[in-house]
Amino acid sequence: MSFRPLLGDGRIRTREEETAPLQSASWIGTSLVFDSRRWACQEAELRWTAPHHLIVLTDGGGTSRTSIRAEGKALYDGQDRPGVLTFVPAGAERVGFYRDVDLSYSALWIDPELALPGLQRLRDIPILVNRSDTVIGTLLRSLCTEMSLGHLPDTVYVEHLVALVGLRMADLSGNQLPPASRGRLGRRTFERVRDYIDAHVASDISLSAVAAIAGMPVDTFARRFKETTGRPPYAYILEERVRRAELLLRDTEMAIGAIAFRLGFSSQSHFTTTFRRLKGITPRAYRLHISPES
Repeated sequence: MSFRPLLGDGRIRTREEETAPLQSASWIGTSLVFDSRRWACQEAELRWTAPHHLIVLTDGGGTSRTSIRAEGKALYDGQDRPGVLTFVPAGAERVGFYRDVDLSYSALWIDPELALPGLQRLRDIPILVNRSDTVIGTLLRSLCTEMSLGHLPDTVYVEHLVALVGLRMADLSGNQLPPASRGRLGRRTFERVRDYIDAHVASDISLSAVAAIAGMPVDTFARRFKETTGRPPYAYILEERVRRAELLLRDTEMAIGAIAFRLGFSSQSHFTTTFRRLKGITPRAYRLHISPES
């Protein structure tokens, strides 16, 4: 298999290449795409343009030389190393030369039309090469780890993660967002949102869908929801799923795997991991504690 970015078009030439996909998933169609791979080659030349913003984290390994140009100007001439980040805005052409490549990386593709907090400024950020930010690195690695365990994260969780990445990227470039105004959701608005979450808690709820119920832009809704509940939307939804799981564990004999499926978890192990993280005990141990005879 030859190396080729998931989105966009251009030209790639490589020598003595090996590549292997590790993890890949998309949400909201292809508005958000995550791709993790191992890539090795003696030399590579790349000229590429994509319709999505691209954030790349070098997870491990590196190069003996990486040279990046854009609009006829040299942007970087050095080496790739673990933990560095590259950002390419949608529509920007990057021209790259790589030597002695042996690395693994995680790539996050973001549709520029996606209405999430922090993302509106990404189109104003130039190409950034081999920058460092521990928060963005931790967020992307956590997403990769979750997927490597066989868990496909919910849309609302990934939207929240991507919004945080966008805000950090704006800070990294010096293009900071203005302070956000604060305020809580009105009682009736919150009740509409709560009723929607109650009715769809087992589904893959997206932040944009819940914001539409509130009749607000996504960034405004996310801020006001947290002001109202003390938690971001994805955490509230996850806690509601676990609360319902407690009832099913206590009041029914439904198998733990069936409970996981009924409440929208991607697998029984994902359910067990989440339940233990929030309650400090596994679902099986919780059931035995509540009903020792079971």
